[in-house]
Amino acid sequence: MTHRTLRTILWSTALAVLAVPALADVERRVANNGNLVMEDVPAIPDDIVSGLNRFQNVRSASFLAFSADGGSVFIDTRFGDVGQIHRVDMPGGARHQITYSPEPVGGVTRQPGADRLIFTRDAGGSEFAQVFLLDPAGGEAEMLTDGESRNSAVVWDREGRRIAWQSTRRNGASNDLWLMDPDAPGDARMILESPDGSWWGPMEFSASGTQLLALNYVSVTDSRIHLVDLDSGENELLTGGGDTPSVNYPVAFDDANDGFWFITDRFGEFQQLAWQSFEPGSEPLVVTGDIPWNVNGGAVSRDRKRAAFTVNEGGQTALYLLDPKNRKYRRVDSIPVGLASNLEFSPDGRKLAMTLNTARTPSDTFVLDLGRGALDYGKLVRWTYSEVGGLDTSAFREPELIDYPTFDEVDGERRRIPAWLYKPPGDGPFPVVISIHGGPEGQARPSFSSTYQLWLQKLGVAVLVPNVRGSAGYGKTYVSLDNGYLREDSVKDIGALLDWIAGQPELDADRVAVFGGSYGGYMVLASAVHYSDRLKAAVDIVGISNFVTFLENTQDYRRDLRRVEYGDERDPEMRAFLESISPLNNVDKMDVPMFVVQGENDPRVPVTEAIQMVAALRERGQNVWYMNALNEGHGYRKKENRDIYQQATVLFFREHLLKQ
Repeated sequence: MTHRTLRTILWSTALAVLAVPALADVERRVANNGNLVMEDVPAIPDDIVSGLNRFQNVRSASFLAFSADGGSVFIDTRFGDVGQIHRVDMPGGARHQITYSPEPVGGVTRQPGADRLIFTRDAGGSEFAQVFLLDPAGGEAEMLTDGESRNSAVVWDREGRRIAWQSTRRNGASNDLWLMDPDAPGDARMILESPDGSWWGPMEFSASGTQLLALNYVSVTDSRIHLVDLDSGENELLTGGGDTPSVNYPVAFDDANDGFWFITDRFGEFQQLAWQSFEPGSEPLVVTGDIPWNVNGGAVSRDRKRAAFTVNEGGQTALYLLDPKNRKYRRVDSIPVGLASNLEFSPDGRKLAMTLNTARTPSDTFVLDLGRGALDYGKLVRWTYSEVGGLDTSAFREPELIDYPTFDEVDGERRRIPAWLYKPPGDGPFPVVISIHGGPEGQARPSFSSTYQLWLQKLGVAVLVPNVRGSAGYGKTYVSLDNGYLREDSVKDIGALLDWIAGQPELDADRVAVFGGSYGGYMVLASAVHYSDRLKAAVDIVGISNFVTFLENTQDYRRDLRRVEYGDERDPEMRAFLESISPLNNVDKMDVPMFVVQGENDPRVPVTEAIQMVAALRERGQNVWYMNALNEGHGYRKKENRDIYQQATVLFFREHLLKQ
């Protein structure tokens, strides 16, 4: 059954249900030129609209790339409805807008030796992104791809003549590798045909331009690095695969092109930075063996004389400089406590740019001055100062890292689940919102969140953000604890969190809500199945309501990737299990006010997942608010839609969570 056919059937079913007299009074209204459809969502009171205005006008300015001369930076920021490319010419300088599309830009990479930019952009949140070539001087963007396939992960060769990227162009489902001269897009050719449903993406060209480091991503615990010959199309497995799956992410070729840098968890619980020779039979040399946390990513300068990498230390980022020649490294102590990402060296290798985010500051672009030696550094310079709606962010509440015991044991002790706790001023007891991240292999980290601060200030609630089993950042054993038949063990971790809340005098166990998106949306629905008697409200954003229909109707290019995580619905035994745990098949156990939020064009969790959930709940007479944005996909990216959704969420919590 196709996505379109299932959707037609479900809409017909829903309309038939709505014809039942008890459900005939469902109220529908639209906003934003008809693009935002709301059912049983009350009109938002003026006090909420005005009270949230400053929180909804917070901006960010993420680093994208240096200019060719290293004197300017390109950033992603929003002055209209969505994020666009801007150029900044000095620290604290004006932001000069370059793109003006009604859709947000995706990945951006600059042509070596020039200021031309390659970027990706989709339409309406469909995630079928196309590749564009942009000359910032003129502002005109040329689409290089076919307008139909899904394209991502673009990298330039070192001479700036060709790009490699991932595309589904061949059949709409396979994630193949392609090669193109951007000045002759008609001559694009496939260089590696994906043999299965896994994902392939390029990382870096060799100095000669004849080889490519490529990543084959099979699952969160299984990724492999290949060396692709661009002339013959042949590829060699460098690391990964075999009987024992492992994580392996390529970083870069070394300076002599006789080896490569990569990140791996082959030798322990955590991801480590390693180097490996191209000599047949060579073994990796682990560089960061004394760091007991995940190495998240890295960057190497154009001349290969400097490198940098980041480490996820319990959710916060540590930045290190590395001397590739002697493999020594040094921690940078001037980085504020928070999250660092988007590392890139300037063309001359004398600066290191990054995006920094803290609990009290949104994402902004910073540049670290580097010294003469590979491990020497100077001042950290802030290049952008994003607006925060006039809010006093110094008054923002910083989260506290807690952990709580769950149902199973490790070495004779109850397993501990980490979580971030945000508390408003005062003594409580505070109502609680449990915010559950997606993924499922995501990780809640202490980043800037105007949403959480809004809830703390305007609703007086505490916010608990757990990293239940299956979350990344805590080792490869932890991230696999919810796979396959263990799926509901992560839901039990929410039950254990409810138990913990009940033992905290400053928290009100009688007023608890669950909130989450994507896989977090499934967790919200599953929590409503198991713990309705302990919940006052639930907000499900683009969540999975039935694993079987989800797997059958998610986009072709990602179906096999999700089967590795959730199980293969084509296997009768697994299918029966997935049906048994799906919230849609346990709707009779759900008895909590529900707010369902969806994007019509969602390629990951199709809109049908929301439609069937809302219809089933209403058939039982449950209280359901439903919001669907016709011009969005997997989450809301357009400010006008996001504003109303946030306002409606505050109203929902005010009506269902705060009332005694």
